[in-house]
Amino acid sequence: MRKISVGLAALGVAASMTLAACSSGTPAASGSAGAGENSGTKPYIAIVSKGFQHQFWQAVKTGAEAKAKELNVEISFEGPSAETEVEQQMTMLQNALAKKPAALGFAALDSKAAASVLQQFKDASIPVIAFDSGVDSDIPLTTAATDNKAAAAEAAKHMCELIGSTGKVGMVVHDQTSKSGTDRRDGFIEGIKANCPGVTLLDPQYGAGDQAKSADIAKSMIQANPDIAGIFGSNEGSAIGALKGVQEAGDAAKNVKLVGFDSGQAQIDAITAGTMAGAITQNPVGMGEAVVQAAVDAINGKTLEKTIDTGFYWYDKSNIADEKIQAVLYK
Repeated sequence: MRKISVGLAALGVAASMTLAACSSGTPAASGSAGAGENSGTKPYIAIVSKGFQHQFWQAVKTGAEAKAKELNVEISFEGPSAETEVEQQMTMLQNALAKKPAALGFAALDSKAAASVLQQFKDASIPVIAFDSGVDSDIPLTTAATDNKAAAAEAAKHMCELIGSTGKVGMVVHDQTSKSGTDRRDGFIEGIKANCPGVTLLDPQYGAGDQAKSADIAKSMIQANPDIAGIFGSNEGSAIGALKGVQEAGDAAKNVKLVGFDSGQAQIDAITAGTMAGAITQNPVGMGEAVVQAAVDAINGKTLEKTIDTGFYWYDKSNIADEKIQAVLYK
């Protein structure tokens, strides 16, 4: 199994699953970045992600860099300092356009805000590959992403089992502007209704993927609903924030079951310790590889499928040591 520096293995599982938010930091470019029209030797692909706030994006970057090396192309990989910085992301898109890349990879913070800038890429005949979150536009030739609705519905199914299909469940969602945020919210709601319709779902609360905000939301939920049975966190920051909130609530939350999304080191440790019941893990390295592969295919004039499903797994204490799970956990 090929090892990745951030603790991931780049999976062949991405292909076998049907080629389908991250520690804090500042925006940065990949070391393999080129200067677009100035490089002269290799195609240059600009990749603008949602950020570097969570380990997930570092893992996507690792996969993109590995595939770029394999295919002999240059990439840049950058994202805003926080997943609330929509304007900063728009500036990055404009700067990427100015470099005249051969293709663009883009994970939208706001599925509508980027439409006018993406039109400029289309007008310049620069193919656009969406990843992680789609956009409200037909400009992207494909979207490489987890089936977020299906993944969140799977999390809901396990939540139902954990709480005996009764009680109240809260949701701490990372945003309501990106497709990943809305799809995970809606998928979880649909999954609860399908698997345990007797459960009372509290209104979704939005913490911007920020651990401190998400912790405060979780504590407020517990205070307002002392009989709450479970809380779902829709990304790494939301899940770890909810965990902190439950821990800070003490005995008032001792029976609350936590279910998360993503698989940074803090979540892995919490699941191993039993303080979080389980979570959904994506395949971020495979996602990064898929973005670059799709961009190169587009540059070469190949027809792309509308979506590339990069897959997901449920993991908990019972299967976290399995080889197929270890291969998609990012640390």
